[in-house]
Amino acid sequence: MSATLDITPLRSLVAVAGAGGFHRAAVTLHLTQSAVSQHVRKLEQATGRQLVERSGRQTRFTPDGDQLLRSARQILAAHDDAVRLFESPDSRTLTIGASEHAAEMLLPEISSALRQALPDTSFRFRLDRTAHVERALQDGVADLIVLAELESPTAAERSRLRLCWFAAQDFRAPADGPLPVIAFDQPCMLRRPTFDTLLEAGIDHELVAEVSNLSGGYSAARAGLGVILLPHIGRAPEGLVERTELPQPSQVRMSVRAASATPASAVRAVTKAVRRAMQG
Repeated sequence: MSATLDITPLRSLVAVAGAGGFHRAAVTLHLTQSAVSQHVRKLEQATGRQLVERSGRQTRFTPDGDQLLRSARQILAAHDDAVRLFESPDSRTLTIGASEHAAEMLLPEISSALRQALPDTSFRFRLDRTAHVERALQDGVADLIVLAELESPTAAERSRLRLCWFAAQDFRAPADGPLPVIAFDQPCMLRRPTFDTLLEAGIDHELVAEVSNLSGGYSAARAGLGVILLPHIGRAPEGLVERTELPQPSQVRMSVRAASATPASAVRAVTKAVRRAMQG
């Protein structure tokens, strides 16, 4: 492959994974859905591989898509870090970091709230794992972050987030064997409650798939490999159903944190957006 992978299409690819589909990615990026689709097609042409599959309203990343997604996150992080070094205070873009687990429901609300509160300010979203999002704030790479936490955080706002078990509609747990479990590899906030909940309930289980991102978790669950623990805000992920017969894990907290130089109006807007999304 000798083609160049441009930053803008890579950003759209990451947004599709984080937001859970093309429509929500378009809302987050302030683009049309057709523009996001065109960006993904451009990447497919450059790589010569199919990256995303659509089945009705569902969006699934292929193995090649998952591989490029991991690289895309690293490329965008390095690119955005370099850009920030040369931004003047007057032209500075606010970077909003978010853990990808809750991004599908939170980002449209956050994006809309920021546009209304600061119409003349540019925003950039950075979706990653909770540990990496926290590091981005500590390192000054992100101005404000939204993430799910197990422990009581020091935060501008705390909201309860329900964790639920999901599986494919036709998934049937074996009657005489361990429960197949899909889990995120380390570092991931969801890994501990996944296994602790089953152990405390005395449920025999086995790890059948370990995934590195949300799209991989969706794909494994939709393929019927096992059950997966995910945050639940409003509705089940497309192609999955909640498994209410399994023990209910403890709730987690949605936390909004900001650097000291972040405009207070941005913090208030994001805090209210998170609260609205959680209540919806």
